[in-house]
Amino acid sequence: MKALFFAALVIYAAAVVLQFSGTAFKKDALLRASWYVFLAAFALHTVFLAARGVAAKRLPLSNQFEFANAFAWGVALMVIVLKIRLKADWLCAAGMPAALLVMGYAAMQPMEIHDLMPALRSAWFGVHIGSAVLSYSSFVIAGVCGLRWLMAEKKGGEKRVLDQMDYLGYRMIAFGFLMLTVVILSGAIWAEQAWSAFWTWDPKEVWALITWIIYAVYLHLRLRRARRGAFTAWYAVVSVPVVFFTFAGVNTLMHGLHTYG
Repeated sequence: MKALFFAALVIYAAAVVLQFSGTAFKKDALLRASWYVFLAAFALHTVFLAARGVAAKRLPLSNQFEFANAFAWGVALMVIVLKIRLKADWLCAAGMPAALLVMGYAAMQPMEIHDLMPALRSAWFGVHIGSAVLSYSSFVIAGVCGLRWLMAEKKGGEKRVLDQMDYLGYRMIAFGFLMLTVVILSGAIWAEQAWSAFWTWDPKEVWALITWIIYAVYLHLRLRRARRGAFTAWYAVVSVPVVFFTFAGVNTLMHGLHTYG
């Protein structure tokens, strides 16, 4: 299975190189090749994810490697779906590298398959962690939209495209916020069953709440104060490091009940 994983990683990297080359030299043929190579990498990645689940006899989401792998898969899936549905070619230039970045982080984690620890053997396992994958992936795509908006606006991009980037970023944050709410609520119920407490002030819980508040402020400013354009684009971009810290930094720098995750 390691061969499958690293083959997908290398093909993702090839897609990113082709994407950068096509953008730099304005070659449509390279951009098309990048897209098909990215689809091939995603297909291989999906096969690996399924094989990992079959080998582990559970959802492959129980440790840092498995979550990072699913996180990268979620980002890639959203890039593909949104590009096809919205014809948002602009999403690939930053979306593909984002998927590769998370995949690269996964490659640095231990890949051994372990049995679930007792606290994770629950019906809430898939709901809680699956929602986190969708939430984090959505926030990353929102950051990608913000970054592309800033780049396009600087180059005098079309208003139609800028509006699409702005609105898509907002929709991704709204969806990610909903999924993060599910993460926190399902986690509280699960924690009460596993540890007899809805909230333990574990570092992961605290940073999940901080992330939730940050994006709640974004939605408040967007909906109540009608903030748009550069402000919300920058907000979406600078919020992504908080997501990555909640995802990886907490596990690396802080010891807690979620250290295994």
